[in-house]
Amino acid sequence: MNEQDGTLAPLAVDVSDRAPARSDAGVVPSDKALEPFERGSQGKVLKTMGVHLLSDRAQDLIAGEGTYGANNYAPLDLVVERAEGVWLWDVDGNRYLDCVSAYSAVNQGHCHPRIREALVEQAKRVTLTSRAMRNDRMPGFLRKLTQICGFEKALPMNTGVEAVETAIKLARRWGYATKRIPPDRAEIIVFSNNFHGRTLAAVSASTTPEYRRDFGPLVPGFVAVPFGDADALERAISPNTCAILIEPIQGEGGVNVPPEGYLKRAWALCREHDVLFIADEVQTGFGRTGDLFACDYDGIRPDVLVVGKALGGGYYPVSAALASDALMRHFQPGDHGSTFGGNPLASAVAEAALEVTVSEKLPARARYAGARLMQGLRALGSPLIREIRGRGLLVGVELTLPAERLSHALLERGVAAKDCREYVLRLAPPLVIDDEAIGFALERFSEALEAVSRP
Repeated sequence: MNEQDGTLAPLAVDVSDRAPARSDAGVVPSDKALEPFERGSQGKVLKTMGVHLLSDRAQDLIAGEGTYGANNYAPLDLVVERAEGVWLWDVDGNRYLDCVSAYSAVNQGHCHPRIREALVEQAKRVTLTSRAMRNDRMPGFLRKLTQICGFEKALPMNTGVEAVETAIKLARRWGYATKRIPPDRAEIIVFSNNFHGRTLAAVSASTTPEYRRDFGPLVPGFVAVPFGDADALERAISPNTCAILIEPIQGEGGVNVPPEGYLKRAWALCREHDVLFIADEVQTGFGRTGDLFACDYDGIRPDVLVVGKALGGGYYPVSAALASDALMRHFQPGDHGSTFGGNPLASAVAEAALEVTVSEKLPARARYAGARLMQGLRALGSPLIREIRGRGLLVGVELTLPAERLSHALLERGVAAKDCREYVLRLAPPLVIDDEAIGFALERFSEALEAVSRP
């Protein structure tokens, strides 16, 4: 009860559940930071989908988004006002465990202080020059990025799909200039249920009908084969194949982990047939799967590595395509670029994000936390769970009922998680999650399963 106006405060989770005060990025630094906001004027609450409570303020913000914004997303009705580590707070002060992580863009945790400091300090000096001139931050960023990733050259972009487009153009250019594929005949093999972004080339490479519907004519030159079927991949390779474009683990497609040895065989087929191996690690990279990159699990090194999301540390869109010097030499001035790619602010932020990833041993933390999370989920023994799969902190829970129902039940109990296929819920918290937060997640998951199991 609100003492000022007698109204009920809208609660989705008990805000008195506080993470311990620590200085690492996984939890907020003080108990004071966890206190709920003032809620004296929030007014009435609204129950949506039978579970989640919304105040007048939250409803107004959601309505404003609907009035002035395009209807191209179906987000959770969670209006976030602040975040720290693995926790989110809505506009009414309610706390939630973030199991989305902005699709792996905040691997380092929300509002990491070291990355924030790098952003603020650089923002005081210079933020953008374009590539019409040079800046003093990009060389250091590129040096650190190439050294950590193990490549000779990097081409910086902004969003993940821009880096994917960079890799596609690079592969086609190589195919014509080096492999001598006839003009306009180059092919790139892609895989069922892939997700490489929303540009026209990316949706042309997709096998998901709703991603492609009414966007034709689509970009030609993509050949799709079943994900995980090495024999089908071998049959699809032709003299015109310049590359394969693959996610080592498919995130948006349902957290699909390939069969053991599949990536090694795919890589070997590329070597045998003079085909480039392009790894899209925009979502799986920088520790998410328990290794620095998901390809590391199989001990393979792609010809082109595509990275993004966590490279910006949750503060700024930064992406890149990495390759050998010989391969990257196929790009000359004017062939490809971006006004914002490699700008001083992006470079400063990305360099700090890389330092945090390495110094805080985020891949190892993801491996440990992911094992605990999946072990705990399996121990629930729920008949609603058909399968638990994943690696590190990229976890998919396949259900016997629509995953959206469980997503809303979790939101009511203070856990933000999203379905990625109709029957698959994806759990991907920031890599700085600690044991206490994992315990919180498992307890709420058990309660949510019980709730959705009732008629």
